[in-house]
Amino acid sequence: MTLLTGRHAPRRIASAVLIALGTMAGTLSAHAQSETNSAPSEAFSQAQTAYDKAWDASGLAFSVATFTENGGAAYGQYTPRTNTVFSNGETLSIYAEPVGYGYRENDADFAFELTASYKLLNKSGQVLAEQDNFAVFSGNGRSKQRELAAALTFQFSGLPAGQYQLETNFTDEVKETQAGFTLPFEIAEAN
Repeated sequence: MTLLTGRHAPRRIASAVLIALGTMAGTLSAHAQSETNSAPSEAFSQAQTAYDKAWDASGLAFSVATFTENGGAAYGQYTPRTNTVFSNGETLSIYAEPVGYGYRENDADFAFELTASYKLLNKSGQVLAEQDNFAVFSGNGRSKQRELAAALTFQFSGLPAGQYQLETNFTDEVKETQAGFTLPFEIAEAN
């Protein structure tokens, strides 16, 4: 044991006590956190396993596909448009939630990739505009990302007043499957 003497001794002792208290508090905090972090219940684990099976069995589909006011900010954060009547040149915003897409497993990562294509059709079914693979939705992480918000915007100018359909098709690049949805809309007469 070393005896501290001199005019700096009280500061050194106080510093040593503070360091010891800080170390002990950190250890107690880590111990308390480890006791409060518990594994999910058996029922939760079973429900998650069932969800995984249902997801895989579903194949690519959409739980939501709608016109919105100003697109969607994030998953579940969108305002559905109250009508589907647009003026010529007005932006058409769509929000969709794809489900059932596949994952590519790389080491400890799960990656997904969806590409979107569209067709604009008039009332008689004539294709007025189309584009393949105009948008890509992809990501990866240590967990399977299942809350994907697909926000799309379109702007068509020069369309005469009338009825139209916007067909949007998604390709799951992992499972090599496709699914889509059709949203009818109207261009109003110019005032």
